[in-house]
Amino acid sequence: MLVLDAALQKRKIAGARHGSQADVEIWNEFNGNWEELSFESERLLQKMTGDVPLPAEAVPGFPEGRTRESRVRVRVNQSFFRAAVLAAYGARCCLTGLSVPQLLNASHIVPWSVDVKNRTNPRNGLCLNAIHDRAFDCGLLTIMPDLKLSPKLKGKSADVGVHDLLSRYEGASISLPHRFAPDSEFLRYLMRKFS
Repeated sequence: MLVLDAALQKRKIAGARHGSQADVEIWNEFNGNWEELSFESERLLQKMTGDVPLPAEAVPGFPEGRTRESRVRVRVNQSFFRAAVLAAYGARCCLTGLSVPQLLNASHIVPWSVDVKNRTNPRNGLCLNAIHDRAFDCGLLTIMPDLKLSPKLKGKSADVGVHDLLSRYEGASISLPHRFAPDSEFLRYLMRKFS
């Protein structure tokens, strides 16, 4: 909705200079009636996808959030991997030292989907907090074979969070686990993948 609002606002501004009268009319129609905009956007989406739209009177305000049954694949033995990795690192993030279990993830160095035989190998794991785990999975943060960190977002940024959460760790070494140290071959995989 915010994206649509921004697009409509941009069109309104552009309309004053270059946009069509239709753009201005659309902006004026929905600018003061967000509930109607919500319903209308859902109706158009349903029309494009072939779903049957709900009548306007059936949607008082914003559309109701619903649930449905779904069949999903579950990673068997993932809990073993998590327990082994967290125990090896003393239930602390190997980068920040954070020790809140709810915020810790057992991160695969070589992804689950890439190496079937090492999916539950604790030497293929790092204990990372949720934020750094996500950055690690996206390739915004990698660990070199010498166990030093290399963030991909470097330098000065207008986003203070980039510095505080990523670039400040440039060249920092991870804390080693008590057992199941990261396998250097897995770390070389990372270096090849993100170089």
